[in-house]
Amino acid sequence: MARRVSRVNTGEEEIELNMTPMLDVVFILLIFFIVTSVFIKEPGVDTTRPDAMTEEDRNPSMLIAVTSENEVWVNRRVYEMNELRGVIEQLLQENPKGRAMIQGDEGANIGLILDVQELLIEMDVEVHISTLQT
Repeated sequence: MARRVSRVNTGEEEIELNMTPMLDVVFILLIFFIVTSVFIKEPGVDTTRPDAMTEEDRNPSMLIAVTSENEVWVNRRVYEMNELRGVIEQLLQENPKGRAMIQGDEGANIGLILDVQELLIEMDVEVHISTLQT
């Protein structure tokens, strides 16, 4: 009996795809994005801020929100004024050149906002007060 010869090469040698260079590129990109990302500590609450005539581009590393109920939010938690110094010191250990932005609700007690600002200035943190609506 005659043996039929196939036209399709069943592949006596296997072709291998080397994925190592592609994986190297992916890991290098991943490391690049992790190193260059800025970690901003969100306050954890949205505030209604009054309108402003000017807009300045700020790049804070920590956000502190003061609500209309006179709650101070940092990193998605509510803190009392006497606890705030320890929280800010901890954030400054993570980022010694950190800049802060205070987001004050339009119904918040201005005295509390100024107390937070005074504490940040006392701790040598660059402070900006946000009055912009987003």
